Amino acid sequence: MTMNTSKMAQRAALSAAILVSAQASLAEEPIKVGMMLPATGTYAKLGNNIKNGFKLYVDEQGGTLGGRQIEYVEVDSEANPAKAIDNVNKLIKQHEVDVLLGSVHSGVALAMAKRAKESGTVLIVPNAGADNVTGPLCAPNIFRTSFSNWQPGYATGQAMAEDGHKTAVAITWKYGAGKEMLDGFKESFEEAGGTVVKELYVPFPNVEFQALLTQIAAAKPDAVFAFFAGGGAVKFVKDYAAAGLKDAIPLYGTGFLTDGTLEAQGADAEGVKTALHYADALGTPRDDAFREAYAQAYGEQPDVYSVQAYDAAQILGIGLEATGGDIANKETFTAAIRNATVDSPRGEFTMSSSHNPVQDFYLREVTDGVNKVVRIASKSLSDPGRGCRMK
Repeated sequence: MTMNTSKMAQRAALSAAILVSAQASLAEEPIKVGMMLPATGTYAKLGNNIKNGFKLYVDEQGGTLGGRQIEYVEVDSEANPAKAIDNVNKLIKQHEVDVLLGSVHSGVALAMAKRAKESGTVLIVPNAGADNVTGPLCAPNIFRTSFSNWQPGYATGQAMAEDGHKTAVAITWKYGAGKEMLDGFKESFEEAGGTVVKELYVPFPNVEFQALLTQIAAAKPDAVFAFFAGGGAVKFVKDYAAAGLKDAIPLYGTGFLTDGTLEAQGADAEGVKTALHYADALGTPRDDAFREAYAQAYGEQPDVYSVQAYDAAQILGIGLEATGGDIANKETFTAAIRNATVDSPRGEFTMSSSHNPVQDFYLREVTDGVNKVVRIASKSLSDPGRGCRMK
């Protein structure tokens, strides 16, 4: 009996030593994060803010998540879907990254999601809202910390209807994100009894708006719904004002119309109303601390893109902490994120069954160069995850 007990103790000690040795070996290997973000073109500023937000959270944790050092491999997505498969394959096969982070353009994100689903590589989407990412392409290893395109469009339609508008013209770029946001807007606006009298599309990334602004003036709607982002948003808002529409027809949009663009838009953006899951002056202790840390690190104020990426690092940390840094333990990694309440600067959020944030959307109005909160446009809005069959 004593001998058996002794042998059992020896085996237990050996197993513990092996486990400690394995964990020590694991901790010596960094987690490689492949950042596939736009570094050039219309979305370059957005890509930079995403990179900054992600790195800020990691830096706050001393450069490690779940006991693992974080190493970065960066590839310029160029916001070009035609190059997306080659770029993501380079990260997976050549650089052997553990995590994919990207992207801004929905077409690029769809390509990333397809390869992530095929390869089993963890993908965290810090911006692109393509509905299919958390719809038919959903998978246990794919997460989004931003929004589905349906969400901000739907929330904007709710806000516009609540403000008493009955007719609207909708205008956007003619590509996946624009169409999906417009569809979300139409769904809620029409549910509330509103009518979209005209839908106008601009080839992406074209920023020639004059002919379409003339059509808006002729249609005389109660209000206008718009989705543009980055440089395109700057140009549209300034052209809208220059055409004399600013004071005649209220301009609404998803928050990207005025997020990260206000400085360039100047006074032309004053009074524009947008719906988004973040605002410049939430005034919560969590957001105040985040904004101060970001400003100290980068010399400028953060925007929604920075927040979404900060939270992408947060959920990576949640998964790695739960697995002791072992990202290969996909079941535990996924369960930890799925069951978490994320303490975000935007306000707490959870993950839907399709791994998309369930979150509040704020109606904001540009006042003195700031996206100030007017009210909550949609409380705990969850994307329907249409077509998602999580395996």
